[in-house]
Amino acid sequence: MVDWTRLEAIALDLDGTLVDSVPDLAAATRATLEELGLAPCSEADVRLWVGNGARTLMHRAMSRALGHTVSESSLDAAMPVFMRHYGLHLQRHSRLYDGVYDTLAQLSTAGYRLALVTNKPYEFAVALLRGFGLEGFFSLVFGGDSLERMKPDPLPLQHVLHEWRLEKSQLLMVGDSNNDIFAAKAAGIASIGLTYGYNYGEDIRLCGPDAVCDQFNDILTRILFDSGAMEQLDV
Repeated sequence: MVDWTRLEAIALDLDGTLVDSVPDLAAATRATLEELGLAPCSEADVRLWVGNGARTLMHRAMSRALGHTVSESSLDAAMPVFMRHYGLHLQRHSRLYDGVYDTLAQLSTAGYRLALVTNKPYEFAVALLRGFGLEGFFSLVFGGDSLERMKPDPLPLQHVLHEWRLEKSQLLMVGDSNNDIFAAKAAGIASIGLTYGYNYGEDIRLCGPDAVCDQFNDILTRILFDSGAMEQLDV
């Protein structure tokens, strides 16, 4: 059982947790495939491919279009193309999920430190935070290219623990995919799984998070009510 009263900090995923970014990722992926002379993909395809970083997304898209596993050299050549197209499409159609801004504001008001731990490249993660007015909530940001390894490896969460000198019981991971839950388990910290994001078509409960929420603002009830902090807020 998680002792929610011990929590001091929360690490949050970005894509599928705070932001529905698939429409822009899909547009960038299609534009990349078109420029490379490959068959296009659908937005539904991309929803099943995201979560392991931009390189893995393009690996899946190109392999699907080619009908065989894409070579590393071809993928190396394609990545600058994708990064250029995603930079052009960033935040054209992406949107915040309901309740994200207000929930982050209330968590900050309650005194929780917030870290962003995403597999999205750092430059795009920061740009999205800034574009949606969320940048001020996060005092620590790790992108998929910030460290040697990304989720589901525990390294980014271990860095959060180290940077903020936290005990494992003081940090929580909130995310929508098995990458988030497996990273939390490997780091020895608690996790909340969200049911509405991108988890490769699988029920997030199968990953075994410590709690499950159907909407982002449901984490307020789980964290604040169960920790006794709810009375501090007007919720």
